[in-house]
Amino acid sequence: MQRWLDSYSNDHQNPTNRLLHWICVPLIVWCAIAMMWTIPVPPMIGRPGFWAVAALVLAFAWYWKQSHRIAAGLFVALVLLCLLTEFAYRTLGPHTLLLTGIGVFVVAWVGQFVGHAIEGRRPSFLTDLAYLLVGPAWLMDKLLRRIGV
Repeated sequence: MQRWLDSYSNDHQNPTNRLLHWICVPLIVWCAIAMMWTIPVPPMIGRPGFWAVAALVLAFAWYWKQSHRIAAGLFVALVLLCLLTEFAYRTLGPHTLLLTGIGVFVVAWVGQFVGHAIEGRRPSFLTDLAYLLVGPAWLMDKLLRRIGV
């Protein structure tokens, strides 16, 4: 995992780009969860959120293989995002949640690309799609180090 994190850090040196990532990456993760939450689920296999949780289990397996420490931190964060999404689903309904997720997703990605324009480097995921998973891990690693874990 350290190799992934070091490589990601090299593409994120500018303080403005880093700040935009602290804002936009969690928003993008939440949007992905929210949009998947609204995918219809046949009642015989599950309930709303099934597809999102299935995708998160796969992502978590990758994180766990890379770093137990980061995976544990991300597990807590992802559970909290799922609880928030379930609340939003029940409060807003699937259609409004989907539209909100799409809108925030677009704005957050624009923020990411603005950050990379300021940085003068292309986003890491353009070289390897695995960096879409590394971004949240990079932030979690920084957070865990700040709190001494």
